[in-house]
Amino acid sequence: MPWTCAFLAIFLCLTVPLSSRASSPEIPPTHDRQFWRDIAKNKYAVPDKQSAFALAQELSSYFASPDPELRDELAYSILDVWIVYRNHLSTPELLSLLDQWQDNLRSGIGETSTDSVLKRSFSALSLAALAERDLKSPFFAEDRFRALLDRTLAYLKDERDLRGFDPTKGWIHATAHTADLLAFLAANPLLELQDQSRILLGVSERLSSAHQIFSYGEQDRLANVISTIVARKDFDAAAFHLWLTRLNELDRKVWNDTPPNDNLLKTYQNNSYMLQALAVRLYVLPKTPAVTAELDEVTQILRKR
Repeated sequence: MPWTCAFLAIFLCLTVPLSSRASSPEIPPTHDRQFWRDIAKNKYAVPDKQSAFALAQELSSYFASPDPELRDELAYSILDVWIVYRNHLSTPELLSLLDQWQDNLRSGIGETSTDSVLKRSFSALSLAALAERDLKSPFFAEDRFRALLDRTLAYLKDERDLRGFDPTKGWIHATAHTADLLAFLAANPLLELQDQSRILLGVSERLSSAHQIFSYGEQDRLANVISTIVARKDFDAAAFHLWLTRLNELDRKVWNDTPPNDNLLKTYQNNSYMLQALAVRLYVLPKTPAVTAELDEVTQILRKR
């Protein structure tokens, strides 16, 4: 290398911000498709002489892949088993993945109709695996939990690519995957009372800001978040009643215009489907006084729709 090029390389290295140099880059794929297929076929056992964490980092690189087998059937499925059902990863390793996947939620945020949503969406789904693992054996600690909740609610609000399924690329499903993550966070003992209102508002704002009628079960996955809140021992019934009343009042305004405003009508339909799914989910929960009361309240609203 000529000395001028060497000097330039050293200069650039020294002028790159330390935070950028300290970040953990995604591990590029080094194993072929059959390697991962064999892991799945072998009941998700970690291959001999392989590091589960190194493989997990490599699998993370497939979140952005437009190939549904690599992204969903292999990468996410293997990680889900290793994180939720096996103890292949240490706490520091889980936290490293947590930080990496949270950062992914902002990668290309605001774009629509591009493949960048795949990385965000499947990072959210894999974060759901971490949140489920934390319910079984806590490792977040309060600061990590609060940061994840904040970033999840921000992602639910800011995601603009709301496609559910693509015949070629498979499941995209950013809203449903974020709902899965929120449901586990809503069940966490670290959730504070005021967080219940934040989550409820996040759900209703997602349904109203979509400006489309979700058609791949997103309303049901969001209803699962709400039923999880209702099932909590510290359930804030007053906050729930206020939220539900406000949602219903806003929905009724759609009929003030003839013909109705298209976006308000789409919100009305999304909320109706969400409330229907919520009624079913509340119905199958153990009948605590809170669940019974909220099931009755939701049912009364549905009878007038």
